[in-house]
Amino acid sequence: MATGTEPSPQPAATGVPTASRAAIAARHLRTDRWWLAPACTAAGLLAFVVYSTWRAFANADYYHAPYVSPFYSPCLAENCHTMRGGPNWEIFGSWWGLSPALLILIFPLGFRLTCYYYRKAYYRGFWASPPACAVAEPHKKYTGETRFPLILQNLHRYFFYFALLVAGVLTYDTVLTFRDEHYRWGHMGLGTLVFLVNIVLIWAYTLSCHSCRHIVGGRLRHFSKHPVRYRLWGWIGKLNARHMLLAWSSLISVALADFYVFLLASGAFADPRFF
Repeated sequence: MATGTEPSPQPAATGVPTASRAAIAARHLRTDRWWLAPACTAAGLLAFVVYSTWRAFANADYYHAPYVSPFYSPCLAENCHTMRGGPNWEIFGSWWGLSPALLILIFPLGFRLTCYYYRKAYYRGFWASPPACAVAEPHKKYTGETRFPLILQNLHRYFFYFALLVAGVLTYDTVLTFRDEHYRWGHMGLGTLVFLVNIVLIWAYTLSCHSCRHIVGGRLRHFSKHPVRYRLWGWIGKLNARHMLLAWSSLISVALADFYVFLLASGAFADPRFF
């Protein structure tokens, strides 16, 4: 349907110009608070980045028997606290003098950075690419994820495999929270609940990944010939529909689990015991 106007080139500051765009002088016609969502997203992600960076480089207050911070698990260096029955794997020798968290966080960090939802979140929140629907981005050109470094987003599936291993280790850590400070089994504290909630959200977020959904049910010609994979695909699809919620919930829960261990290890708080 003709509009009676001819498309005209847009100024460089109003987004990537194309010949098919309507000739509208205004950058957008939205009257709502479209900027609120990307601003909140940027603030939330920035807060987590600041907190996790501080905790990763702190190299202290990350273990209080029987709890170990998820930022430091598994511990892969010799300079880790000795955790009886815990995830102490001294793969890196005494030459590693930095925080052991830096050896393991690259994997969950890479998984989240390349996650389809988080891409949308920080593209909009930090790069304004685009800042919101029907709002032109401030960039003069668009290359997508075809050039370095964004082409590395294609590593998402491989980070997913590592994320499964990390989630498995965190599950083991959660089982160990049913011990007391003397490593006796059959005990439960408030920290146990914190770790249980965290591991459920970690697994829900990990399994709701688009790559997981494709691995389980992708490239099948006939679902009827693969009933087990089809049922799993359906379950993961329901989780995938809540991928954004699970992404934020698990991000908050892993930070809270770490902060809880920090409070215990620093002596600021005593873990209440239920039995």
